Amino acid sequence: MIHFFDQPVSHIALPERFTYPFNYTPHPLCVLAAEEVKAYISTKKEWQEELALGKMFGVLIIQTLEEGSSSIGYLAAFSGNLAGKNLHPYFVPPVYDLLQPQGFFKIEEEQISAINVRISALEVNPHYLHLKEKLDRETEQTRLALIQAKEELKTAKKERELRRKSSPALSEEEQDTLIRESQYQKAEFKRLERGWKERINTLEEEVITFETEIEKLKNERKQRSAALQQKLFEQFRMLNAKGEIKDLCTIFEQTVHKIPPAGAGECALPKLLQYAYLHQLKPLAMAEFWWGNSPKTEVRHHGYYYPACKGKCEPILRHMLQGLEVEANPMQQGAERGNEKLNIVYEDQWLLIINKPAGMLSVPGKERQTSIYDLAREAYPEAEGPMIVHRLDMATSGLLIIAKDKKTHQHLQAQFKNRSIRKKYIALLDGIVPEDEGTIELSLCPNPLDRPRQMVDTQYGKPAITYYQVLERTDKYTRIAFYPHTGRTHQLRVHAAHPSGLHCPIIGDELYGKKDKRLYLHAEYLAFTHPITFERIEIRCLLYTSPSPRDRG
Repeated sequence: MIHFFDQPVSHIALPERFTYPFNYTPHPLCVLAAEEVKAYISTKKEWQEELALGKMFGVLIIQTLEEGSSSIGYLAAFSGNLAGKNLHPYFVPPVYDLLQPQGFFKIEEEQISAINVRISALEVNPHYLHLKEKLDRETEQTRLALIQAKEELKTAKKERELRRKSSPALSEEEQDTLIRESQYQKAEFKRLERGWKERINTLEEEVITFETEIEKLKNERKQRSAALQQKLFEQFRMLNAKGEIKDLCTIFEQTVHKIPPAGAGECALPKLLQYAYLHQLKPLAMAEFWWGNSPKTEVRHHGYYYPACKGKCEPILRHMLQGLEVEANPMQQGAERGNEKLNIVYEDQWLLIINKPAGMLSVPGKERQTSIYDLAREAYPEAEGPMIVHRLDMATSGLLIIAKDKKTHQHLQAQFKNRSIRKKYIALLDGIVPEDEGTIELSLCPNPLDRPRQMVDTQYGKPAITYYQVLERTDKYTRIAFYPHTGRTHQLRVHAAHPSGLHCPIIGDELYGKKDKRLYLHAEYLAFTHPITFERIEIRCLLYTSPSPRDRG
């Protein structure tokens, strides 16, 4: 399982600390290892059709701990299974092989599959479908018949009232006749109603017999699936560098959802660390890369490196990395900037507009890091209200409006809500956009298993619309202007990177593309109605942060 490099690596300095897995630049040794894995994958012709659909691979640089000597090599792994199997000689084995033929998982899975077959058979049973159709038809007939009968009752009642009014001196016998007529018609309606309901009830009972059996089977399936998942997660006994063991159930007890998500423990990095610990290998650095086409919902680019997923892997790795010296979270290191003062480009007594530097938060986050809000509060201690009217991503630079009082804040937010504020962003894309202009419409929602990433989802996502114009092209890059019609989280970044969008990630986008010196996305222009003077305000901020392809050298 241990692979040694095809080329000398002694000249490459070893990493001082293990890779922080959720935000990293691959170590040179990881890049070399990944290239060798990619070369191996390319030789496996029988896998190519499956791999084209997309899969995450990982490498782990390790140091052997043999007496008197040590050597540097790497381990390789894939997420999930490959070609219907968990075991391949080139890659480390899974923490637990749920595909073993005689294992409890396969046996129980077959039983659950048998239940699914029974459910499907009942749901398409011809007699059941006929009963449901007949029930629907007769329910509608009942409704119409009773509506008609009620109308006839009303008409007859009106006629009796007219007879009473037109003949004030009705005899007692005539009065009794009218009363008997009313009583008879009401009784007839009750008989009609009872007759229809009896027919409906008979059909409903027959339908319920089928549906009860279906529901019973579904409950059995649910219970079996839950028990199977519980038993399965208990088999994933994850080690850490201290030699401590915790199963997935114990690990995820401390999370918000309390239970592990499907596929937990089957990602590449947990597999790699588990194998290293079991075989007394010292982990030095890691990297994970995507191979194949992007999924329809997430943004993944062939050959790009990605951080470990947070939903499935973060709780596991929090345990597995204990005992290793791990790099600090770069997000806790503070933004790189010349000073911590607001760069003001417009100001009056009610509001100001600043040029936010890349790498600074708009509002305070979980990490201890200065934000625009903090600087604004410090500079304007008498200001009232929330101050920050809208936000820019931490990595995005450009124009940001700050209100000095509640009224101004409310007016400006209302303009954002009714989309009367115009915004223009300049971005540098990795790739060539063929069309000179166009509109991107991809609904977005948060990825529940990998926040803060957003995903494309037509069912649960909120509408996101972006108009774009190409400004300049080179042989590798596109300089572009974005005019967002909506303001969803990471809207421009996803619309640029997603295969159904422009399929050209913004340079420096470490979430949806490749890490670089910075994210080349700049909020260049704002136009809005001043909430007090009602004049139209237009602000441009043409700085170096509006990149040109020529800047790439």
